[in-house]
Amino acid sequence: MRTITHNLLCKCRSGLGKLSDGPAPGHRFVCTALPPEAARAGCPLPAMPMQGGALSPEEELRAAVLQLRETVVQQKETLGSQREAIRELTAKLARCEGLAGGKVPGRAASGKDTMGDLPRDPGHVVEQLSRSLQTLKDRLESLEHQLRANVSNALLPGDFREVLQRRLGELERQLLRKVAELEDEKSLLHNETSAHRQKTESALNALLQRVTELERGNSAFKSPDAFKVSLPLRTNYLYGKIKKTLPELYAFTICLWLRSSASPGIGTPFSYAVPGQANEIVLIEWGNNPIELLINDKVAQLPLFVSDGKWHHICVTWTTRDGMWEAFQDGEKLGTGENLAPWHPIKPGGILILGQEQDTVGGRFDATQAFVGELSQFNIWDRVLRAQEIINIANCSTNMPGNIIPWVDNNVDVFGGASKWPVETCEERLLDL
Repeated sequence: MRTITHNLLCKCRSGLGKLSDGPAPGHRFVCTALPPEAARAGCPLPAMPMQGGALSPEEELRAAVLQLRETVVQQKETLGSQREAIRELTAKLARCEGLAGGKVPGRAASGKDTMGDLPRDPGHVVEQLSRSLQTLKDRLESLEHQLRANVSNALLPGDFREVLQRRLGELERQLLRKVAELEDEKSLLHNETSAHRQKTESALNALLQRVTELERGNSAFKSPDAFKVSLPLRTNYLYGKIKKTLPELYAFTICLWLRSSASPGIGTPFSYAVPGQANEIVLIEWGNNPIELLINDKVAQLPLFVSDGKWHHICVTWTTRDGMWEAFQDGEKLGTGENLAPWHPIKPGGILILGQEQDTVGGRFDATQAFVGELSQFNIWDRVLRAQEIINIANCSTNMPGNIIPWVDNNVDVFGGASKWPVETCEERLLDL
């Protein structure tokens, strides 16, 4: 009986091969009896040899965890085999005591102990093995937690570096975009500044030239009427102004020389506005419409064509009787009509503007209606001139200033960049032929 007990409580080991394969030739199994107290320790595995030299702490922890896992597996196997042995021995002990004298198994505790090499309480062995297994599990979990913490600590700086590098890359791209935007704004500002500087220099040069011309005085003109007003741009601030105003008129003749190639429409060569009526007298060609004469805001279309860039002599006559009118171009009568503001006298005290159409007295100019070109010899009479007189003026065969508004230098002011230049219209007209 003792021999059987020893055989069941021993751990069989072989120098080569596995137990399931049987002993290899020339080898034998060696069985060593173990005390009950040592049963929970199991058969420890031999130490695993270290390969590749010294291991890092992380690798050592991994190796320790693997070894503990194998130990736990072996302890589970040992525990299972021990439980089977205990159950078998307990059954055999009960049968032996029953055969010895018909005694109940409970008396074995007070009789002779025939198995002194076993613990008196088989459950105690199981309890000890359970505690050992739990201890090993706790150690395994502790080692795994420590390994996980070490691995996390080892990987954290790398992850942090990656996040930091990604963030720095984003900031760098944003900075480059901002620098590019600033460069574009700087370039645009430089271009705008250059354009503004050039525009300012051009304006200053024009003003300087104008001041120089004004300093020359009337000596620049061969005679007081030998000048022209130049209006080179279609704006709402270039214009000339006649200093004198008109008296009340019941008839008039207005003649002038003009040259323009503006398109569409030459604009407004002159306009006369009085309080309450901005269109008292207006000559205008606006857009693709024909030239129109407005009297008290009433309209007559004139068959004149002057936008060819050459000098032309224009005359218009009007009388309040039946509102009759006539239109002359270069001494030739091209149109006539009636019922243009009949019996309406021209009101006095208004403002006479060259080159702009007035929406209020002396102001509110519209650039789209501005005259672009040159004007000269603007004269007004308080009567209807005869056709021969108009022909003589157009042919430069007579000098006949207006008795109401004559064309003289000291009676004309220019504003907004408009300028006065010396000119002999009759001589320049011969050049145009």
